[in-house]
Amino acid sequence: MRCPVCAEPLAPAPDTHALRCPRRHSFDVARQGYVNLLTGRAPHVGDTAGMVAARTDFLAAGHYDVVSAALAEAATRIVGPEPTGDGPDGQPGVGAYPLVVDAGAGTGRHLAAVLAALPGAVGLALDVSKPALRRAARAHPRAAAAVADTWRRLPLADAATALLLNVFAPRNGAEFHRVLDPAGALLVVTPTGAHLAELVDALGLLRVDPAKADRVTDSLAGHFAQERDEVHTARLVLTGDEVATLVGMGPSAWHTDPARLADRIAALPRPVTVTVEVRLTVWRPR
Repeated sequence: MRCPVCAEPLAPAPDTHALRCPRRHSFDVARQGYVNLLTGRAPHVGDTAGMVAARTDFLAAGHYDVVSAALAEAATRIVGPEPTGDGPDGQPGVGAYPLVVDAGAGTGRHLAAVLAALPGAVGLALDVSKPALRRAARAHPRAAAAVADTWRRLPLADAATALLLNVFAPRNGAEFHRVLDPAGALLVVTPTGAHLAELVDALGLLRVDPAKADRVTDSLAGHFAQERDEVHTARLVLTGDEVATLVGMGPSAWHTDPARLADRIAALPRPVTVTVEVRLTVWRPR
């Protein structure tokens, strides 16, 4: 990790709960386990505590496990499950473990699934939302969490990352390229037009941009070459409360009137069947 002020290496400061660089810039580790590496005012605060609580409940029920499983399978195929080298005592050392970074990690559930599939890896969850990182810091014993804005310089050394995850989150092609090892890979997950299609009109939710795939390519093509393109689909059968939780955890939560939403959910035919469909693309640094 690197200092967000001067880009010097960060390390735990002796006898403190802080990270410090050689120039003595210091960043406290919160009691919830994450470190705030954001300098200056963030342009946005990210997901609210209510949105994070909704996402935690919905993901814990396994509804988006299709996404986690797809990421874990791709990660195993790319990185492999074993440590890449030994420490000075002949045992796997910290430097021997590939680093998996989730840029826009939210609660860290997808990162935890990837780390479970890669016992030789360590992880770092990056997000601008403090409520989300309170969860991500506890998502997996081999994962750390830090507040960071993915539109700015990431608090990582050049070529430090073996695998970069980006799930329903902004993409900073130049920074992703800088921090990825030349042999590493970027895994991007985006919704297709069929994602939650049964709810879009019925509940007045935000639509997926028809040009989404093209915009992803435009944001990355200057720094990456696409290696793989997969579509993963699952069908969910949800209760009315689960539908409300699904809406409350996503971007439509910013634009939906709760009273009107409740009326529309009550009018949905039962059972409420919903399509989850995402595109997973694998990108290699140019």
